[in-house]
Amino acid sequence: MHNIVFGWLIFGENSNILMNYIIIIVSLAIFGFFLGKFIKHKSLYPFMPFKYDFRKRRETFRLSLQLLKQIRARTIIETGTSREGLHGAKSNGAATIVFGKWAKENDAFVHSVDISKESVENAQLEVNRQNLQNVVEIHHSDSLQFLTNFEQSVDFLYLDSYDYSNDIEVQKKSQAHHLKEFMAIEKQLHDQTIVLIDDCDLPNGGKGKDVIAYMQKNGWRVAVDAYQVLLVRNDFVIEELK
Repeated sequence: MHNIVFGWLIFGENSNILMNYIIIIVSLAIFGFFLGKFIKHKSLYPFMPFKYDFRKRRETFRLSLQLLKQIRARTIIETGTSREGLHGAKSNGAATIVFGKWAKENDAFVHSVDISKESVENAQLEVNRQNLQNVVEIHHSDSLQFLTNFEQSVDFLYLDSYDYSNDIEVQKKSQAHHLKEFMAIEKQLHDQTIVLIDDCDLPNGGKGKDVIAYMQKNGWRVAVDAYQVLLVRNDFVIEELK
């Protein structure tokens, strides 16, 4: 009888130790999971609320915002508007809102153009929600027609239209379209104009393949080569981050 009682005591003690080990392991796993998400989280805080994750676009957006300030940008053009608003920060960048917020704080103006009526309507809702309607205008138009008729000097050009896909023919059409966009507005660009092209680190060169090659032959250089490619004039000097 004593042996049985003693055995149960030993078993109970070992069970408690085992349970403690399990709790520690589970706690470490949960901690590791959230630590991993935190490390991957790439916000633009304090410029944008911390909860928005810009992931692969964070560094190029950050540099773009620095350069906008450096050149005292006043006119920003975006092709392909942010149809998901800030909810699409991680997936498509929410650039309309990012640059719209910068424009509001720095006496600038954003023109965002998209051929999709639905995208324009959704983007306008987010612009209104963020109280940016006085510094952002969403244009429902073919981007080539809009750029051809645009008469103001452009300080910052963001190319992100014609969705890319795994279809080779779609890829070629997207690349050709972005080149046509640049050529349509090229006469309005000046010595300090900044150009940012989205979705470049994709199969077969991404959206920017053709336009980047053209620009490099015509006085431009790649300042950042990542998921987004940022280009400036050959003699443009990027000031150190402050």
